[in-house]
Amino acid sequence: MLLWGLMACSQAQPDEVWFASPVLTPVPGVTDFLLQAVSPVSSEVVWVSGHGGTWARTLDGGETWTAGVVPGQDSLQFRDLKATHTDTAVLLAAGTGERSALFRTTDGGATWTEVFRNRNPQAFFSCFDLWEPAATGGSRRGLAFSDQVEGRFPVMVTTDGGVTWAPLPEEGIPPAHDGEGGFASSGTCLVTVGARHGWMGTGAADSARVLRTNDAGGTWHTATSPIAGGDFAGITSLAFRDTLTGWAFGGDLSDLASRVPNVAATGDGGASWTLLTPSHMPGPIYGSAVVPGTDPTVLVTVGPGGADLSLDGGHSWAALDSVAYWAVGFASPSAGWLVGPQGRLTRVDLRLERR
Repeated sequence: MLLWGLMACSQAQPDEVWFASPVLTPVPGVTDFLLQAVSPVSSEVVWVSGHGGTWARTLDGGETWTAGVVPGQDSLQFRDLKATHTDTAVLLAAGTGERSALFRTTDGGATWTEVFRNRNPQAFFSCFDLWEPAATGGSRRGLAFSDQVEGRFPVMVTTDGGVTWAPLPEEGIPPAHDGEGGFASSGTCLVTVGARHGWMGTGAADSARVLRTNDAGGTWHTATSPIAGGDFAGITSLAFRDTLTGWAFGGDLSDLASRVPNVAATGDGGASWTLLTPSHMPGPIYGSAVVPGTDPTVLVTVGPGGADLSLDGGHSWAALDSVAYWAVGFASPSAGWLVGPQGRLTRVDLRLERR
């Protein structure tokens, strides 16, 4: 268990200063496989997933866990996960060709149904997300995003919460750059907010871009990010507080030691981006999360170099942990989760207070 104190930087107003005394509690023995995705439903209900076809769920805030493998799928890497209910979740297996697939459960993982299997041998689905049912009037729309194939991004769409999936017409999606795609590090290269807003972050090309939609995928616009692109570089993760305010994170996945500009922010829904202070940890950022109910916005990022905390919307950063993680999710300031190699699973209570 780790306990220390941190305050927000002096840029914040005196009545807006956060102090934190985070407590990190490791949870051993859930699985030995790499965990790459986490999806909190509430402070008590959390789902995680990873390699070896693995998933796990807690119903009591992490005191006990049920873990399993999707039958017959132990070779797949479940790099993205969206839980919409205590018993309902969708898993994305990321990989080339038929190694990209989506599975859905409505009974807490007792049974799983394959709802999509990629048949394009060149496609590689990196991430997906679902709009919340309340925000979409019950339509349960969602998108799944693949790396480019012959200059186009294959995108799948669902209108029933992931039960069925169909290709999104290519005409509305901007052409891809050579080699461009998403990084399937934590399942956060595509995120949705509200009723119809969504964003996709790209890399592995000369520039790193953000594709945005405000009509649930009907049309898209692009913006070039100030985070550098490259063969193994670009945007790895996106996090949005609302339809206007968001952050892009990235770096060079081939360089785990350097500190480079890897944090950018937008205040206009992704039309323009501004570099912020780089993360404290070395190397790229793999995953990120907005901590709900915080203003100024509290952010947590993770990567091979550890975990970082910002109490002022990304203007300053401090170390939260020094061991490798791949993904992060928060249900509340007192209920966060970090996941990573060899089944690493850590609960975080930020213990925020204003002074």
